[in-house]
Amino acid sequence: MFDEFPKIRPVLPQQYREIFEKHYLENREGRSRSSGVTQRLEAWMHHRVADDVNSRGGKILTLEIGAGTLNHLPYEKGVYPYDIVEPNEWLFQPFPERRKLVQNFYPDVFQIPEERCYQRIISIATFEQLTDLPMVVAKAGLLLAEGGVLRIAIPNEGCWPWKLGYRLTNGVEFYLRYGLNYNLIMRHEHVNTAPEIENVLCYFFTRTRCCVMGFTKKLSFYRFYICENPARDRCEVFLTKR
Repeated sequence: MFDEFPKIRPVLPQQYREIFEKHYLENREGRSRSSGVTQRLEAWMHHRVADDVNSRGGKILTLEIGAGTLNHLPYEKGVYPYDIVEPNEWLFQPFPERRKLVQNFYPDVFQIPEERCYQRIISIATFEQLTDLPMVVAKAGLLLAEGGVLRIAIPNEGCWPWKLGYRLTNGVEFYLRYGLNYNLIMRHEHVNTAPEIENVLCYFFTRTRCCVMGFTKKLSFYRFYICENPARDRCEVFLTKR
């Protein structure tokens, strides 16, 4: 099942690398017309992930994997303590007000102390980018406290509504601005499909629920998963391979 992991991320051509960081920040913050539209759609993912704390109050020990520019924090109502995993400091450094809300910064999930346990582990639009996804999910399973939950939202990579959507929005704008093919950016970033991510989640968690922004799993733009009861024996055995 996991023979293809860890995956190898396609290398971007030089002309893409020169503009990648600037483009990524603008895209994450919705600074262009098409990325602004995308951000409004992506708000569905943020709301789904934050629904649990916003309905019952904060003060829940939370870890966000792949926090990026910390753009999910405005959706979390008073959640504290709040830790993040984010290897790229250049993403969150420009946002000092958001950084003040974070207790601990980790560049890698495997640098979190083993005694640290979280009631919530969350992630938004990150699991499709992880080359060693099973390792990260297995580690997340062991970092959850008793009764804890993993809540993740992802683009529906691998299904045609998602592909058509980004081609008609960010893809068109990227070509008009740079004269470059946006598909190379997507292949560089999105190394995992939504079905692959679901398979990994279901392997390491005994209770997994999914809802979609759309009609079905194949006819939707985004997916949201609630994962509970990690199979700790599977997580531990798998991590011994690391």
